[in-house]
Amino acid sequence: MDIIKGIDLDIRDHEFVVFVGPSGCGKSTLLRLIAGLEEVTSGSIHLDERDITDVAPAKRDLAMVFQTYALYPHMTVRKNMSFALELAGVSRAEIDNKVNEAAKILELGHLLERKPKALSGGQRQRVAIGRSIVRHPKIFLFDEPLSNLDAALRVQMRLELARLHHELNATMIYVTHDQVEAMTLADKVVVLNGGRIEQVGSPLELYHHPVNQFVAGFIGTPKMAFLKGKVAKAEHAGVSVALDCGPEYQLALDGSGLKAGDAVTLGVRPEHIQVVAADASPFRVTLDVTEHLGADTYCYVKADNGETLTVRAGGDFAGRFGEQVGLAPELAHCHLFDKEGRAVPKPGAPAQAA
Repeated sequence: MDIIKGIDLDIRDHEFVVFVGPSGCGKSTLLRLIAGLEEVTSGSIHLDERDITDVAPAKRDLAMVFQTYALYPHMTVRKNMSFALELAGVSRAEIDNKVNEAAKILELGHLLERKPKALSGGQRQRVAIGRSIVRHPKIFLFDEPLSNLDAALRVQMRLELARLHHELNATMIYVTHDQVEAMTLADKVVVLNGGRIEQVGSPLELYHHPVNQFVAGFIGTPKMAFLKGKVAKAEHAGVSVALDCGPEYQLALDGSGLKAGDAVTLGVRPEHIQVVAADASPFRVTLDVTEHLGADTYCYVKADNGETLTVRAGGDFAGRFGEQVGLAPELAHCHLFDKEGRAVPKPGAPAQAA
């Protein structure tokens, strides 16, 4: 059975590229293929125009940081970082120079004589990264390196990784299932699903211009809401959509590929919906749970037909459970997907490729 299916991907020098997708989508397998830890059954992998498909992992000039720290518990931080260089026969002076340089970048200088058991999770992960830095690889590979850390430490380590990328000016490939990490770290995001690439682009390209419903639903927190409906009228300059939950909206999208009666899905993000008085909108919903986060309030609401969606309101929003309110979607920011889940483009927009 093929795990990775027909992937064609170009990664440029100095880019921070993130592979993101749900569990089982093939992102870690793709990373391991690049590292040489899995066998390539067809196709090829090139690094600086050199075919490395059949090159041994140790000779690919790559460094990998795993989900588990994989540190030697009986060795000090200094020894953990220098061990691979010692095995390679590098001189003691060069080893000391490289270890001290990496320790300075990662703020590990005061920890060099400690052993892993005396370090926090974040410090251990920095040691694992430092072990890669001293090798000066052409590419850094990260396989979900933050998943074992608590929430606060993940935020801190995200910032450190972003800073590290700028300081080293390195090429980095990073695997995660967390789309927040993808949005905050990446120059380029590769969204995978079922062993295939759904879309490649910058975080904001994927956020504002998803090519299909899968990408639209995967990128963004809280998730985009999806409302079922049918096409009432379709023209090149616009599409009228009658939603199953009641209201009808006119969208400035290219409806030339649609016809009246076609099943479609309207997508709208929480920040692109305004809460208004119930009698001020044809789109009425019932408030369910509200989460007050200080600056924002997330409202979980239910339409009359049972569809649910999330709305972002102001921090002082005072709606009550069971209260009826109206919703006013910002139509310029709404997305429309056909019955196959493909995004309906704006008039004159170039064809989007996954």
